[in-house]
Amino acid sequence: MSQNVLIVEDDPRIARLVTKNLEAAGLSCSAVGDGDAALREIAREKPSLIVLDLMIPGADGYEVCRRVRRESQVPVLMLTARSSEADKLLGFELGADDYLTKPFSPRELVARVRALLRRSGAGEGETIARGDLLIDPARRLVERSGERCELTTLEFDLLHFLAQRPGRVFSRDDLLHHVWGEDRVVDARSIDSLISRLRRRIEPDPAHPRYVQTVWGAGYRFAEES
Repeated sequence: MSQNVLIVEDDPRIARLVTKNLEAAGLSCSAVGDGDAALREIAREKPSLIVLDLMIPGADGYEVCRRVRRESQVPVLMLTARSSEADKLLGFELGADDYLTKPFSPRELVARVRALLRRSGAGEGETIARGDLLIDPARRLVERSGERCELTTLEFDLLHFLAQRPGRVFSRDDLLHHVWGEDRVVDARSIDSLISRLRRRIEPDPAHPRYVQTVWGAGYRFAEES
C-alpha cells in the first residue's frame, strides 16, 4: 500500500509543486489549505507523514504540530519561509522531525520525505535493556518500567544511537551528523532542544538525568550503568 503524505499549505502553487514531486516519487498525497482542516484530516486519514507550512490560516503550523504530538508520533516536516534560528528551534521543540525553508529544491524535499518515512518504519538491531528502560529498534518502541514512552522519529533515533554506545561521549556536531545527516538546516543548539525533549519522555527525573547525561564542555553520553 502506498504511503500517504498530507500537505498543509495555503499557497496552491506550492501545494501543487509538492504534490507533483512526491507523487512522482511514488507517494500518495492529499492537500489542505488551513490548520483546522489539517487537524480534521489527520484525525480521519492518519497520514504516514505531514508536510506542514507554518503561516497558514486557522490554527498555525506550530499549533497543528503541538496538537498532533499530543496524539501521534507521525513524522512532521515543516516547510516554511520562516528561516530564523528561533523559528527552527521552536519547531523542533514542538516535535517537528525536520525543517526545510522556502525556496526549496524539490529533489531535496523528496529526499528528506523519503528519509523520514524510512526512519519511521521498522528498525534493525537487538533490543537494548538498561535499568528499567527497554529500547526495541525492530518496533521502534521504548518502555520505562513497562510503560510505553511515545517518542518522535528524531527522539528515538537519538536515544537508540546513544544507547548502542554507552559511556562514549559525543559532541553536538557528532550527534547532528549521526542523527540528522550532513545537509541539515539545523545547528548545534537543536541537539540541546532534542535532548531536553527526550529527557522529559524517558527520565524519571529530567532535572537529574539517569540515562542521557551531559558531559560539560564535551557533549552527551548514555550512562554506562543505569
